[in-house]
Amino acid sequence: MTTTALMNTYGERKLTLVKGEGIYLWDDQGRRYLDALSGIAVCGLGHSHAGLAQAISEQANTLMHVSNLFNTEPSEKLAELLCSQTGMENVFFSNSGAEANEAAIKIARKYGNDKGVKTPTIITMNGSFHGRTMATLSATGNPKVKQGFAPLLEGFVHVDYNNVEAVKALANDPAMAENIVAILVEPVQGEGGVIVPDEDYLAQLREVCNQSDWLLMLDEIQTGNGRTGELFAFQHTDLMPDVLTTAKGLGNGLPIGACMARGKAATVLQPGNHGSTYGGNPLVCQGALTVIRTLIDEQLIANAKHIGAYLLSGFNETLKDDAKVKNIRGKGLMVGIELTQDCPELVALAAQAGLILNVTAGSTIRLLPPLITQEADADQIINIVSQLIREL
Repeated sequence: MTTTALMNTYGERKLTLVKGEGIYLWDDQGRRYLDALSGIAVCGLGHSHAGLAQAISEQANTLMHVSNLFNTEPSEKLAELLCSQTGMENVFFSNSGAEANEAAIKIARKYGNDKGVKTPTIITMNGSFHGRTMATLSATGNPKVKQGFAPLLEGFVHVDYNNVEAVKALANDPAMAENIVAILVEPVQGEGGVIVPDEDYLAQLREVCNQSDWLLMLDEIQTGNGRTGELFAFQHTDLMPDVLTTAKGLGNGLPIGACMARGKAATVLQPGNHGSTYGGNPLVCQGALTVIRTLIDEQLIANAKHIGAYLLSGFNETLKDDAKVKNIRGKGLMVGIELTQDCPELVALAAQAGLILNVTAGSTIRLLPPLITQEADADQIINIVSQLIREL
């Protein structure tokens, strides 16, 4: 099934998927695929989760939308649960990760303006990805995705990821430091190639922010909601961010994002400063509430840590002698296998073998299976991917 009515922003799409159940997807020809991508880190509970489907159905039959001129129980309960689980103080709900990051950027800019900063500037990282709106595209540290969209927004400066000294150099440069108000960083770079930084990287950034009166803003759009083996990746440490954004796995396919804040960041936005017609919609909030409760109650976050380690161990064993493999890395169920050559053809080859994956940063196979994945499923992923790499 193809159509020219859809704007061609995603290139050729050869598969038409019609059904999902658990970790599997089916196309319109009846062929089954093991989903090792989860809609790009979205479907942590897998497909057609019965409890989520029931929660959405019940909410749809009760109240779907009333606008943010009114309170609704689902949005209040979801906000309270997220705050209790993270230590953050309040939440702004949006419709996507890009919108959550837009809210974070607005918090940083207003925080700077309130302090009298002339040109509020945010430090972001080379190789980062924060979204495709004009502000989040400007924040993104990937020239390729920016191409053709000039002029971009001012107010961003990029440094190398996992390089604290580069951040300290900006903090110690009076001409730059007087305008810097925040750091926006991913705990693990997803689109950048599943890049896992040094263990003390975020802690050192936190220290620089404390010393410079900057906000530490963590983009956990992809790393959040159990993906790395903690509910949020920053919880592998004992630090706290000032601003925390998430989306993707929060709704398991429902369009929702969240920008959380604490401390001096929590009161920056006041009535009239920001809003969203659909943000905090009771339907998606009830769904997200069910997702988070399920992740916790069914111990799927611990499972993500276990299966992630299982995948890394398996790949390290099966690919240890393959010269095409440059690096195998990951955190929880974010796994990247970097090759010595670009390998976009592996996406189609994997699909032919009954496996859904993708390739990011040109040469990195990215695996983001659902958090319900078991060892037997992981064995299939290891066997198929390893065979494909050997045959390259």
